[in-house]
Formats: sequence, C-alpha cells, structure tokens
Amino acid sequence: MKAVVFLLLILFTAVPGVFAAQEGLASWYGGKFQGRTTSSGEVFDTNLMTAAHRSLPFGTIVKVTDQESGKSTLVKINDRGPFVEGRIIDLSRAAAEELDMVGRGVARVSLEVVDFSASRALFAIQVGAYGLESNAEKARRTIEEAGFLATLERPGLGITRVLARGLTEKDLPDAQKKLESLGFARILVKKEKADQSE
Repeated sequence: MKAVVFLLLILFTAVPGVFAAQEGLASWYGGKFQGRTTSSGEVFDTNLMTAAHRSLPFGTIVKVTDQESGKSTLVKINDRGPFVEGRIIDLSRAAAEELDMVGRGVARVSLEVVDFSASRALFAIQVGAYGLESNAEKARRTIEEAGFLATLERPGLGITRVLARGLTEKDLPDAQKKLESLGFARILVKKEKADQSE
C-alpha cells in the first residue's frame, strides 16, 4: 500500500496539475510545420489527431471540448506548446476541424485526460457512413445523447462517417450492444487514429 501511495505522489509531483481538467484557449497549427519533427521525435502530420501541450507526457490521450459548441475530440500529445499566454493546447488541423474551429483560429476549450499512455489501445466504433450531412449529424446527436464521445470524419467523396470514440477493449462489448439497441446494426470497430504508437 505504501508503495502505491509513493508512486502516486511521484506522479503528481512529476506532472503537476495533469489530473485536473484545464480550461483555456486552443489554437491550431499546420502548414509550414507539416513533415517537421515534433518535440517527441515523431514527424508532424496535420491530418492526424495530435496536439502540442506544455507539460503533459507524450502519448497522453486528451479529450478536448469546445465550450461554445459542446463538440469534443480526442488527441494524442506528441509536441510541446503553445507558447502564447492564455493558450493551453495547439491542435493539428484535423483535430481543429473536428471542433469546427479552423475558421475562428482560436476557441475556448476544456481538457480532460483520458489515458496517460498511448500504448493501451483505444478503439472507435463507426456507426455509419452517410452521403447526407444532415443524416450524419442526426446519428452523431443520437449517440452523443446516449453518452458516447461522438465525432464526424470526412474522408472525401461526399461521405461523412460517424464514430463513437475513446473506447477501451473492455468497453467494446457493452458499447456495441448499446449502439445496436439505438438502431445501429452495421457497425465497424477500428483502432483510434489518436494512437500512433504502434
């Protein structure tokens, strides 16, 4: 028991404040940084769900929620920044698109740590791929109201995918049953894009 308490004390001391939700401004970056090496040693790809944070350990999975729209997304921390006062996270363009903040440039968000290690696999369940944006948005609202972290992906060709995200392997059976009870029978389970460690 003492060893566990000691370990927790080390974690809290080494990474101060990471267990508490943070609120502040998010910005996004891309363009000239595409293909450059991040602080973690990974190559920056603005099309992946990643972000820069000043102190969270590399590999940490963070839920970012836009306080104005209520939209959320998951990102993996693989870089350091932003170094502008008042800003707490710098998102890839792909993550910014999830929050509909590309045009605004900056958004007020809250951050919540989902997992401190990208080595533990997280999964997404795709509930559908829609040709009409309105149908995709309706499906997103349905699963969000059921308690899932719901996001949209737009791979091109006029298709919008709807996903329930941030699920562990243990969560999958119950999540699948719940989604099926909501009328989503043809679901597809896949590894989270936020986990680029493998």
